Amino acid sequence: MGKFNFRDFLNKLYKNHALLYKIALFILTTFAIVYLFPKGAHFKYEFQRGKPWQYENLYAPFDFAIQKSIQKVEEEKESITLGKKLYFSYDKDVVNKVKENFNKKITQNPQDSILSNYNNKRLLKFSNELINIVYRVGYLNEKDTHMAKKKQLVALRKGNIITDVVFDKFINANNIGNVLDKKINDSRYKLLKEYLTKNLINTLEPNVFYDDELTNKIVNEELNKISQTEGLISENERIISKGDVVEGNKFRILNSLEKEYESQVWSKSNYYWVVFGYVILVALALLMLLLFLQKYRASIFENNTKVTFIFFNIFLIILLVTLVVKYRVNYLYVIPLPILPIVLKAFFDARLGLFTHVLTVLLLGFIVPNSFEFIFLQIIAGIITILTVTELHRRANLFISISQITLVYMVAYLAFYIIQEGDVLKINWQYFILFALNGVLSFLSLFLILVYEKTFGLVSDVSLLELSNTNSKLLRELAEKAPGTFQHSMQVANLAEASANEIGANAMLVRTGALYHDIGKMLNPKYFTENQTTNVNPHNELPPKDSAEIIINHVIDGIELAKKNGLPDRIIDFIRTHHGTSLVYYFYKQQETDNPHDLDVKDFSYKGPIPFSKETAILMMCDAAEAASKSLKEPSAQLIDDLIEKIVAGQMEKGQFMNANITFKEIQTIKKVIKKKLNGIYHLRIEYPE
Repeated sequence: MGKFNFRDFLNKLYKNHALLYKIALFILTTFAIVYLFPKGAHFKYEFQRGKPWQYENLYAPFDFAIQKSIQKVEEEKESITLGKKLYFSYDKDVVNKVKENFNKKITQNPQDSILSNYNNKRLLKFSNELINIVYRVGYLNEKDTHMAKKKQLVALRKGNIITDVVFDKFINANNIGNVLDKKINDSRYKLLKEYLTKNLINTLEPNVFYDDELTNKIVNEELNKISQTEGLISENERIISKGDVVEGNKFRILNSLEKEYESQVWSKSNYYWVVFGYVILVALALLMLLLFLQKYRASIFENNTKVTFIFFNIFLIILLVTLVVKYRVNYLYVIPLPILPIVLKAFFDARLGLFTHVLTVLLLGFIVPNSFEFIFLQIIAGIITILTVTELHRRANLFISISQITLVYMVAYLAFYIIQEGDVLKINWQYFILFALNGVLSFLSLFLILVYEKTFGLVSDVSLLELSNTNSKLLRELAEKAPGTFQHSMQVANLAEASANEIGANAMLVRTGALYHDIGKMLNPKYFTENQTTNVNPHNELPPKDSAEIIINHVIDGIELAKKNGLPDRIIDFIRTHHGTSLVYYFYKQQETDNPHDLDVKDFSYKGPIPFSKETAILMMCDAAEAASKSLKEPSAQLIDDLIEKIVAGQMEKGQFMNANITFKEIQTIKKVIKKKLNGIYHLRIEYPE
């Protein structure tokens, strides 16, 4: 048994650091998502109102109460709130204060006043009787006179005693005059009516006030007493039979059983098993994503930054949904889930965007209520997003696409409601407002794309539009220093864009890549024929090997120049691959003629790599075709046709497209586009036989 070699161990770690990073990211994301999941048990049956019960007869596994529907509880709350009894407080101190003040007015009057003909003690007694009549039930505060209806029964609190009183029994500022007039007219003090009435009204103070605090306290107590359940299901009692339609009482009982399952207190052992189950399911979903990337998107899989970006977006969506479900579940459909496929399609492609979206929605099914409805709506929305969202740099296109997504949300929700309720009379129109808000928030995808570009160093169609502007610093410099190369790049960009559109590749990406693919030539522009305005060719004074080196180095110079100016890697890939590993054929043949003994094919070959995508393969074909077409002295349709066939056949024969996911049929289509475009450039017509 050999000794443990720490250096070898470190070397292995270094060689496999990318794989180890993915494993660590996979584990971290799995546990982060599981941490967000609810840890209770899940009801093992899926059911919908109005649909038949697909399982065997269901019997109650334990005793449980039937939960009232939210609507019924709300109706009971509304009934208590609307029918609440109003409470008023009676202040006894006001009565004594009023009597004291009024008695002072009478006793302090001079003897020659209107009171001089009356017995003072009897008048005081009568006055106190009047005051007692006013305060017998109570003198209502003026601002509270409209708190209740006339015949409404209200509660009056006197100290610790509460009694019921008909509201119009209270005396108030509106009827006090009539009450006093009637009592005085029936007494011996008719002549004092005006005096007594005026002074009493000025002296009397309200002693009954609406008690808002007590009223609300009693209402809250009543609301708290509302039972959330109605009825009890005993253990082993049959709940529903196979084939029965899930509706009415059966639906409420099933909902109650589901909630009972999810609210049960789990022991530690059960908790760990639930977590273990979640870990397996989440790990499987993320593993499927990694396998998809490895098999169908190898370039993305090998790039840890891009893998991290995808996992981060999945976690971010799940985190948002978890927070909304926990704190504001009614706003669940406001979360703009279509942002996920929009963003992934902007940076990668539609197939990856849809695959990731579907996996994310399936994971969200563990969190959200009505999971089947949620999953169906979100998957449909994701498909529509992938099918409709194109050319993000055009805001009108994004607006139309999001409008279509919102409409699909609404139509699908309406269909679900009709299936469950059987009509549309009681439909909750609030959901349509939520879907509209969802659409508005989906426009945040443009902002997110810009943030992600800066954070993860990715590039989207929005950035490509900016880069393809010929007034940008680098392209303007190319036009000034190497005008011939600039014109060549423009022609290649047009050819490449047309070809990409024809086979469904990323036209904006290939156009931008074509504009920058030859920027390395601006360092030595006169060594490239398209920039030579005179008959002087500097290559005539150089040996073939040196000339080949200058030509080959325009790729390396271009890469360095692009990095210096901050061009994204996706554009640099076009500079790196547009010649692949092809041969600088002219100088190779010249060396073969001049000095065949000092001939090494490596000295005359580009360093590669070869194209590894449809877009980079398109650029290689278009670049070679456009450059070669300039060598035709008298171009004709037949000559162009033969030239393009020869160039592409040579590239295929040398294996330049082996790593590109491009088919033979697509190559044929690209050749047709190039021929058509070049014929248009040279204003050629096909000569038909007579």
